[in-house]
Amino acid sequence: MEETNELIEQRIKKVSELKEMGIKPYGGPFDASDNAAGLLNKYSETPKESLEAESVACSLAGRIITMRDFGKAAFAHVQDSTGKIQIYLKRDVLGEQHKLLKKLDIGDIIGIRGRLFRTKTNELTVEVESFSLLTKSIRPLPEKWHGLKDIETRYRQRYIDLIVNPEVRENFAKRSAIIKAVRDFLESRGFIEVDTPMMHQIPGGATAKPFKTHHNALGIDLYLRIAPELYLKRLLVGGYERVYELNKNFRNEGISTRHNPEFSMLEFYIAYKDYNFLMSLTEELFSYVAMKAVGSLKIPYGDMEIDLTPPWPRIPMLEALEKSGVPSEIFSDAEKAKAWARANKIDIPTGSSMGKILDEIFKEKVEPFLIQPTFITDHPVELSPLAKRKADNPSLVERFELFISAREIANAFSELNDPFDQRERFLEQVLAKQAGDEEAHEMDEDFIRALEIGMPPAAGEGIGIDRLVMLLTNSYSIRDVVLFPQLKPEK
Repeated sequence: MEETNELIEQRIKKVSELKEMGIKPYGGPFDASDNAAGLLNKYSETPKESLEAESVACSLAGRIITMRDFGKAAFAHVQDSTGKIQIYLKRDVLGEQHKLLKKLDIGDIIGIRGRLFRTKTNELTVEVESFSLLTKSIRPLPEKWHGLKDIETRYRQRYIDLIVNPEVRENFAKRSAIIKAVRDFLESRGFIEVDTPMMHQIPGGATAKPFKTHHNALGIDLYLRIAPELYLKRLLVGGYERVYELNKNFRNEGISTRHNPEFSMLEFYIAYKDYNFLMSLTEELFSYVAMKAVGSLKIPYGDMEIDLTPPWPRIPMLEALEKSGVPSEIFSDAEKAKAWARANKIDIPTGSSMGKILDEIFKEKVEPFLIQPTFITDHPVELSPLAKRKADNPSLVERFELFISAREIANAFSELNDPFDQRERFLEQVLAKQAGDEEAHEMDEDFIRALEIGMPPAAGEGIGIDRLVMLLTNSYSIRDVVLFPQLKPEK
């Protein structure tokens, strides 16, 4: 700590000295016509003699990440958003500017103009003819040869993580490509992107505990949205037939390698289709995005290989439970199901419905083994207050969850458009909330009113963008694919 403070003091002193020399330590714009990757790619095979003959001029800007000063000359590496390239600063070339080298430190941002050449070790290098100090760095970067490894510091100071760990920048660039591919896929199929409110008077669209806030001007409490579903379905009532929203949701629940309270979610809805159509569309979507982002349907993930090649298995939830060794005789008897769960050391929350009990057993006995893409279909109605019942078994709904690498990554169903059934389901949720279920839905009279106007038969789906990015970037923790994850305050 003392050494760091001393280095900071030295750099602050250099700022004052630069100002005395008439040099702005925090400069203005710089015309960088080139970048590191572009130069390295274009001239990677150009021999030394050709570079000298062509006298290739270039200009670029970036951060100094290494420096070796030999007195009359110095070598450094400058890193921009595309990569890094070596530069050579020579006293008899720089003239008066050479004395400024003593004022430069690792971490400073400079703009350079010069010409390309190859060193004795054949490394493509820019011989600097002039440079400009654009930003003086006051705090030293982590030790240059080891990078930044401390997880807490990486997440809390992501700006440093991005500087010293190039693979982190690559992951977030890939995240951007994944999101673009998702949008391209949907829009090529007639979907339009919409924005719906982030603050809701009634939290709904999913079973989750919301964050609560207060609107001073209106004098009412509001909730950060847990899902945009009920607003998107209002748009189906209004006449849109294919809509999607890719934005943030907020759920006031635990933080883990799989959960962040603020997360990115894609939700899309299509009129006149059902959940069977969405299973096929989901296979197409994931295949398209994987090819765009990774270039293959076979994805390395940890020590596994995930094969996204369609078709994927479609297994009813009760069948999956039975195959895992859960006796079918408990499926319709809540007391037997609770007793079986207790005997197998599975915690069941007090007051759980039959569907909730089966869901807890599923999480323990089935979910951890769903490695390859698998649709789990036909869930108990108690778990899905917004989904359409199955015609041949009203105790189940037309719903699927997609699991990959033992994680739920998508949830979809044929939408309930019967206002009478929907009102009854909401009433059951209200009773569950009164009994202590903080995640249960509340009654939404306006949504019922919209259904009474008439919503066409439809199917809707939600896909966790963060978990999709985790899969396609081989990332274990959701914090590795969220630029600024929520953390406890620094001490």
